[in-house]
Amino acid sequence: MLMTHVNFQITRTKRYQDYGSCAELKISVVARNNDILKRLVLEAKREYEKDAEHRVHIFMADTTYGCWRWNGARQKRPMSSIVLEPGVKDMILADCKDFLASEDWYAERGIPFRRGYLLHGVPGSGKTSLIHSLAGELGLDIYVVSLSSKGMSDNTLTTLMGNVPSRCILLLEDLDAAFTRGISRDETSTGAPTTTSSSSSSSSSAKNKDDNDGSTLSLSGLLNSLDGVAAAEGRLLFATTNHIERLDPALSRPGRMDVWVNFKHATKWQAEGIFKCFFPARPSIPAATSAAPPSAASADEKHPADATSSANLAESKRKRAAHSIPLLSEEEISDLARRFADAIPENELSVAALQGYLLRNKTRPRECVDEVAAWVVSEREMREKLKKEKEEREAKEKKEAEEKAKKEKEEAEAKEKEEKAAKEKTEKKESRVKGKRSALREAAKAPAASAPTEDDTPTPSESTSATEGSSSAKESATSAESTSASESENTSGADADTEESVTSEEEPDKAEKAPEPSEPAPDASAAGKEKWVSVKPQQSSADTPATA
Repeated sequence: MLMTHVNFQITRTKRYQDYGSCAELKISVVARNNDILKRLVLEAKREYEKDAEHRVHIFMADTTYGCWRWNGARQKRPMSSIVLEPGVKDMILADCKDFLASEDWYAERGIPFRRGYLLHGVPGSGKTSLIHSLAGELGLDIYVVSLSSKGMSDNTLTTLMGNVPSRCILLLEDLDAAFTRGISRDETSTGAPTTTSSSSSSSSSAKNKDDNDGSTLSLSGLLNSLDGVAAAEGRLLFATTNHIERLDPALSRPGRMDVWVNFKHATKWQAEGIFKCFFPARPSIPAATSAAPPSAASADEKHPADATSSANLAESKRKRAAHSIPLLSEEEISDLARRFADAIPENELSVAALQGYLLRNKTRPRECVDEVAAWVVSEREMREKLKKEKEEREAKEKKEAEEKAKKEKEEAEAKEKEEKAAKEKTEKKESRVKGKRSALREAAKAPAASAPTEDDTPTPSESTSATEGSSSAKESATSAESTSASESENTSGADADTEESVTSEEEPDKAEKAPEPSEPAPDASAAGKEKWVSVKPQQSSADTPATA
């Protein structure tokens, strides 16, 4: 008999990259053929698929590389653990199954093979839990998109949507708070605290830097990626929101969100169902329980390998934990669940709050029911306290904002008043200067207008010489000398008066605007000569009758 000796060499490496971790397993064998390696790989594949049947794989959107990154696998959650209003859970599950089986029906009628579900309501009401349970029931993976993640843009989202598999659940959580700049077409309605104009102007550079580093996704880009030409088909779109009124109508319309489900606070019926899920009842027929262990033991003896492979770690943990929970009869559990539901107020507490209370008392079913009334009172007091603190904080913020706005308004009014006063002062100064300049122009025009009439009037010397020329040369010479002497005296006095009056008018103007050094001083003799010409006709008119 030929014996074959095979040497295996296994090398395991694990590398961490920027977008996740990568594990690599290398197996080398020295043999005549590689059949043993093929059988090993096939066996590993079967084990992986068997384990994958009980798990839901989660994929996250990677905006750096525009691809989907595996984020791990979660244990499937049974639909019995989801307690909703009667008929809601069955309706959603039936609608999902009908959609996945209707691909040909959609194709024949030319309808895009897409389905959207909008889960809206109060926080902690079981929206995400329902999606997880549906993924396990339908055997689908979950692809999660964070619309507000760094680097998310219209092109990145379109690329990610194009790479989504045909049969999966695409999840958009907290759609009302996903956008950094809101989800409405109105840019002013951001859903974030508003800032004043001064603060926005002072920090504009910082905001621009944040916008460049964060998400640049727009509402138009999201709408096109959901049902555009390049949008994927065959996927189930689930979107969750706590404030449906903040969504744009174009985002929540039928065709994008076909089914709307409203999640409210827990009812008494839900409280009773959750209590029964946490505390299972003891089987009513003891014979069946006593006969079960021998059959199970015989099955394990016949197929020990199958029994080992069918059992997993999660089930063994649940079995070990079940021993610490007291098993009560079905009648007692029903009675405790009814008492527990009666103590819970209708539509006041969230499902998450009830689940948290039951988790703290998972091994104390009787004490849990006895203490639930006190817990409800404490929850109400806590909510009132938080509500009061929130109102005080909002009132304080509102008061600070009003004071800041009032201060800014007063500063703006004071600044406007100062600017107005300065403007009025400048206008008055300009009007005064303009009036003085116009007065100077009018004063300069007056002598120029009177000069031609004075030049046309005959001078006293000419009239005197004409009258005396007929009598005698001697008399004319004597009269000319006397007339010239008297006229020189009168002219000198008139010139002095004229210079004084002109100087008194020009002194205020010279005080405001001094003459430029480049302008030469007027000639005194020329000024005197011009003024002599203007005054002389008055003197000649006075002397003419005397001479005649």
